[in-house]
Amino acid sequence: MRESVQAEVMMSFLVSEELAFRIPVELGYEARDPYAVRLTFHLPGDAPVTWAFGRELLLDGINKACGDGDVHIAPTHPEELSDVHIRLQVGCDRALFRASAAPLVAFLDRTDRLVPLGRERDLGDFEENLDVELGKILAEARQNEQNAG
Repeated sequence: MRESVQAEVMMSFLVSEELAFRIPVELGYEARDPYAVRLTFHLPGDAPVTWAFGRELLLDGINKACGDGDVHIAPTHPEELSDVHIRLQVGCDRALFRASAAPLVAFLDRTDRLVPLGRERDLGDFEENLDVELGKILAEARQNEQNAG
């Protein structure tokens, strides 16, 4: 069984109103992390940067403005399938990207064939792995408290 979906799209990195350049962006989705998509940006002269956020956020952002915190996604023309703005923020630093909606929709369609939206919880391994990892984090935190006290 296939366990991941990959795609590459070209996006415009909007540096300012006057300056933009196209960059390749890898889209990734893995069944073992069924709620998230990953976008890896390949900026010239820098190491690739990967952002992970909710698959539903990307899906919703194609049709309407959405997002909280560090990731905001909105269509450029909400009344039609158009380009999409993806704004990423860390502290005061922001980066704005523009992508065609069509390859994003095609990517999301492929993720839906792998793990249908709303069926993520059906993946027992994900729930089990989450419980194991959470247990490790909590045990480490308890150990650190004991060592500090």
